Amino acid sequence: MKPWHVLGCVGCGSAIAEAALTLAGIEYTREETNYDEPGPARDRLFALNPLGQVPTIVLPDGSLMTETAAIAIHIDELVPAAGLLPKPGDPLRPHALRWLLFFIGSIYPTFTYGDHPARFVGEDAAPKLLEGTQAYRKKLWLQYEGAAKGPWFLGDQRSILDVYVSAASHWRPRRNWFRDNTPKLHAIATAVDADPRLATLWKREFSGYSPE
Repeated sequence: MKPWHVLGCVGCGSAIAEAALTLAGIEYTREETNYDEPGPARDRLFALNPLGQVPTIVLPDGSLMTETAAIAIHIDELVPAAGLLPKPGDPLRPHALRWLLFFIGSIYPTFTYGDHPARFVGEDAAPKLLEGTQAYRKKLWLQYEGAAKGPWFLGDQRSILDVYVSAASHWRPRRNWFRDNTPKLHAIATAVDADPRLATLWKREFSGYSPE
C-alpha cells in the first residue's frame, strides 16, 4: 500500500500528526505546504481542504483526513500498541478524551483567530482581538495545568496529550511562560523534547522558535 502522505508546514499543528505517525511506526511521506504563501503547494492544499489548514493527510486508499484529534484517534485504533491514548475501558480514557478535545475546541481556536485577527475583524480591531485571544489562552493553559497529573499529563502513562503540550508550548506565550506559570506542563514539554523517537522531527519543526 502507498504510505500516508502529509501536507504540513514547519512549526504548525501538522507536527502533532507527524509525531503520532512516528510513534506508531507508520510510514509516511511529507509535502511542505505554507498555507500563507501563494503557489502550487498552497493551491493543492486548498483543492484538498477548502479550509487551507494543515495537517491535511491523504490516506493510503486515497481518502482524506484532517483535524489532529481525529487523526490521533484513528492512528490509536490502527496501532493501539503505540499507546497514544488509554485503551477503551481504561478509567483514564475519558480524562484523556476530555482534555484532547479541550485543546482542540478551546485552546486551538485562540490561534486560529489570534494569529490572523484582521481576517475576522478587520485591521482596526485586529490588535484588540490579538490581545484578547492571548490573554484567554493563558487562562486556558492554567486550567490545563490543573488537569495534568504528572509526570505525564495522564500520570505515569504517556499519551498523545504530552505531544500536544510539547508542540504547543513553542507557540505563544512561549516556553518561558510555561516554565514560570505551568511547571507540570513545562516538565511534560521538555520530557517530550528528550524523546529520541521525536528528536529529528522536533528539531526540524521547532528549533527556530525562541523560548520568549
